Amino acid sequence: MLKYRTVTLAVGALLLSVSFLVSPVVAMDKDGVMMKDGKMMMSKDGKMSPMDKEMTMSNGTKVMKDGKMMMKDGKEMNMKDGQMMMMDGKMMDGDKGKMGEMGK
Repeated sequence: MLKYRTVTLAVGALLLSVSFLVSPVVAMDKDGVMMKDGKMMMSKDGKMSPMDKEMTMSNGTKVMKDGKMMMKDGKEMNMKDGQMMMMDGKMMDGDKGKMGEMGK
């Protein structure tokens, strides 16, 4: 019984640790913008390229080439290295794999 419990806990811990590694990789396959090494990059169809113009996300958030974000309500923020914003306005922090929504 103790051996079964130990194996179950080990498998659970392994699956949990793998899920944290997969989150940033999955984000790269989605369309959006990302601050990488101090430069704004655009991800489209799995390909990264420098962001060449201001973009407006579907929730009304505007993202500028320098990483500034203007929310629909007028609040301004700056993207940090590793952060990604999906086209729907959801943010993903590459360091933590956490997602959130901006401008609500």
